Amino acid sequence: MAQIPQFGAPEPGHAYPDRPAAFGILLRGEEIALVEVTTPGKPLWRDLPGGGIDPGESPEDAVVREFAEETGLRVKAGETFLRADQFFINGDGDRFNVRGVFMTAALAGEAPGLKIEDDHELIWRTPLEAIRIVRREAHAWAIAAWLRRR
Repeated sequence: MAQIPQFGAPEPGHAYPDRPAAFGILLRGEEIALVEVTTPGKPLWRDLPGGGIDPGESPEDAVVREFAEETGLRVKAGETFLRADQFFINGDGDRFNVRGVFMTAALAGEAPGLKIEDDHELIWRTPLEAIRIVRREAHAWAIAAWLRRR
């Protein structure tokens, strides 16, 4: 079995508990979906849609739920194509080792009423632009790996 890559470096003296997460790559034309997050007093950041896997939830179910909550889009989870971990500090200062599952997604429809994360905005970028602007190294690596498969 191939070793799962680990991105980032933990700050000494801090615990980074494991946090299972799932992220999706949704293609529309020649662009992929990203979320742009704006928090007052903090730098703007961009990532693939997705996030933590709730207890009892599958990675596929998490991607479907997270896309709806963050973007207002209904998606169907596709093929899991890689895994990557990243030491991460969220906007609240909580530290995690995000154990990421990355999969493709297919658009099933729009559902604006399901979007509950007001600080997240759906944006579309070419894969190469996305690699350049995403906040997490693991996300850039996953987009590059997906792009090479195409």
